[in-house]
Amino acid sequence: MNTKQRLLSLDILRGITVAGMILVNNGYGESFEMLTHAKWNGMTPCDLVFPFFLFIMGVSTYLSLSKSGFHPSAPVIWKVVRRTLLLFAIGLAINWFDHAIWFDLLCFDHLRVWAVLQRIALCYGIVSLFALTVSHKCIVPTIIALLVVYAVILIWGNGYAEDESNILARVDRYLFGYEHLYHKSPVDPEGLLGTIPSVAHVLIGFYCGLLIKRRHEVRNKVLAIFFLGAALALGGYLLSYGLPLNKRIWSPSYVMMTCGMAASLLAMLMAIIDIRGHRRWTTFFRVFGINPLFLYVASEVFAILFGAWGVSDTVFKGIQSVIAHPQTASLCYALTFVLFNFLLGYILYRKRIYIKL
Repeated sequence: MNTKQRLLSLDILRGITVAGMILVNNGYGESFEMLTHAKWNGMTPCDLVFPFFLFIMGVSTYLSLSKSGFHPSAPVIWKVVRRTLLLFAIGLAINWFDHAIWFDLLCFDHLRVWAVLQRIALCYGIVSLFALTVSHKCIVPTIIALLVVYAVILIWGNGYAEDESNILARVDRYLFGYEHLYHKSPVDPEGLLGTIPSVAHVLIGFYCGLLIKRRHEVRNKVLAIFFLGAALALGGYLLSYGLPLNKRIWSPSYVMMTCGMAASLLAMLMAIIDIRGHRRWTTFFRVFGINPLFLYVASEVFAILFGAWGVSDTVFKGIQSVIAHPQTASLCYALTFVLFNFLLGYILYRKRIYIKL
């Protein structure tokens, strides 16, 4: 396989991640612990899906912008800005729709500002504009600087406190007000300051994209990504002794560990799919991988609709009438919901319709 051919493994990793995001977001009732986020310090498999998506977005951003030679022309910059604004607006619209479905149409005084799509939007916009305007020799120093600065903020600002004294919570409350934030924990997991390490996260993916593009043989790409992933994972593990893994605050150790795991998985998929050609099993994940954001947004909208219309409750009760164990029933419901979204994506896949958000 030459360097100009598309790496199917990128689509598959993206698809695995999006399917995973939909799965862990849509358990019903009591879920298995591994399918719930860590309450504070620590990490569960559930805590891997969003960081994996940011990582692969960084890889894809490099490969996409490389087509224009990273030339900061007006059309390219406008495309980046337009997509950033669109993703942020869709995220806000989903937050609004969650209220509107219950006839709270004028919810703007308590509409949550942040969520997954808003963080994706900011990270994509910042990293893309960085890539278009700054020398790529600055990528690694910038990643290090962002993580060091954020570590200092956490240490100085009581960033590991699971209460309202946390600097992340204080900044969000000061800038946006309590009513516009996440209320299930003192710290908004997608808040403003957490964007700093998230940008570093996407830049690590971007750097992996650079490594992939600059190596001509797929075997060399695999080795480069694998060794980088192993180094990051080891570094994250060692750093966690001083700055524990924590998704809620997106700790530096969490960035390094999850990027390392994502890079290692990408290397493994490249070896299996792109080198050895084992592709028969990939269709399911490819469906999610070619329309990732559209299917994620669709899943959020359907989850809101099904909850409001009583569909979720009816389906779950039907499952529970056959499977009494609550966690297993919850997992079966989540898998059913993933399958529903797969069928929507499969229609688009067969018709070769690609919806880019």
